[in-house]
Amino acid sequence: MTFDPRDNSSTPSRQAHDTAAPRNLIQFMLKDWKSPTGPQPRPAKNAAQHEARRTALSKLFPGETLVIPTGRRKVRANDTHYPFRPGSDFFYLTGCWEPDCVLILEPTSSGHDALLFVEPNLGKADPSFFTDRVKGELWEGPRPTVEAAAALYGIAATSGLPALGATLKRLIVPGSRWRALRGHDATLESQLSAPGPHQWTRDQELTTALSEMRLHKDAAEVKELQAAIDATLKGFEDVIRRLKTAKSERELEGVFWTRARMEGNDVGYGSIVASGEHACTLHWKKNDGHIRKGDLLLLDAGIEGHSLYTADITRTMPVSGRFTKDQKTIYELVLAAQEVAMKQVKPGNDFMAPNTAAMAVLAHGLEKLGILKCSAEEALKEENQFYKRYTLHNVSHMLGIDVHDCAAARAEAYKFGQLKPGMVLTVEPGLYFQPDDLTVPARYRGIGVRIEDNVLVTASGCKVLSARIPKKTAELERWMKRLWAKR
Repeated sequence: MTFDPRDNSSTPSRQAHDTAAPRNLIQFMLKDWKSPTGPQPRPAKNAAQHEARRTALSKLFPGETLVIPTGRRKVRANDTHYPFRPGSDFFYLTGCWEPDCVLILEPTSSGHDALLFVEPNLGKADPSFFTDRVKGELWEGPRPTVEAAAALYGIAATSGLPALGATLKRLIVPGSRWRALRGHDATLESQLSAPGPHQWTRDQELTTALSEMRLHKDAAEVKELQAAIDATLKGFEDVIRRLKTAKSERELEGVFWTRARMEGNDVGYGSIVASGEHACTLHWKKNDGHIRKGDLLLLDAGIEGHSLYTADITRTMPVSGRFTKDQKTIYELVLAAQEVAMKQVKPGNDFMAPNTAAMAVLAHGLEKLGILKCSAEEALKEENQFYKRYTLHNVSHMLGIDVHDCAAARAEAYKFGQLKPGMVLTVEPGLYFQPDDLTVPARYRGIGVRIEDNVLVTASGCKVLSARIPKKTAELERWMKRLWAKR
């Protein structure tokens, strides 16, 4: 619609380019709508698992009020917002997709009662359904009523957000014990007392506890991760098909994103589509380079499923369909490092054991290639670590509802902890020879290779969840040839 400066209605416009809604239009819009009918929705997928997680969290903090918000929409530009994604911890505990919501665990004599506060849906009985461009139903689509949300998420004590303030005043009083998940909702935090050093520590302990709970995936989480990985395989195949004729990295990024939107919620992180020397920038995300025959393409991408669990896969492939001799030499060194690292993924091993094993293989390989001018043993010494000039990163991180999952866990539970059944991690060694690195023979400069798989720790070892995605050189070449033949 266009802006009419003569409109003197008392109804305020949402933006300068909107006209205000006159009283007669409001009265007309509120009439003659079919009443909602039908039963309440069935419980959402994995509702029982979300309840079990709330129960587990309750046991960690008896007698304390816990406040866990999901967050709010983030402005992209002026009055447009980024697509909303629920806060990971909030979604882990509720399965709720709606913005602005807050979960409170209220202490009782036997544990906690879950209180879920959601944006109320007033239906078409209030003008906001067509006047509110941010939350109005005709602008953004319908959302569940309070009653429907209670049925969906299996939380009986669900109420509208307007009741949140009174609940906080009742539960968070001088002398009460409470904790809040910080950094997600500034509006909510303004209603809480300013955290002193002691309260800040208590809040951080809640964040840490949630991260450490997420270190161990239940069967439902593993199933969702496998679905995301299987969808990512399709995305990689889409990219390979287009690679035959692709002109730019961004073209390939768009191909993968299309599959992500078809199969899941979105990409789990900004896709890295790095051709040629761009692969030597570990987190290359500009994706504005040209695709050239003779180069390698490093594709690090993952689809985030409808349950927000994401894959994180990397394959490095020859743009022409066949590795050159030098490319193959570097690729197979990285693959050998990954294979050795995989053998260290088993219960009881240190989380860093795969990394230690992979770095030893890479260092000896670099020595053999003449790139390291000292022995591998010398390069591997803690006080030297010369091999890191060519590899930079460790080989593993936890994976789950976040691509770098469990980031707030204590070091002794994560980096310096032991692998346990139910953990899911990446194994992703890499070598990156910068185009201007004079310590590297000229024929290898500009080559970047990373190979990444997603691995579940089992009772006796590990299961490679991404095993269906080819990675040996001959397998990769055959894979590409087969997909190109079907175009």
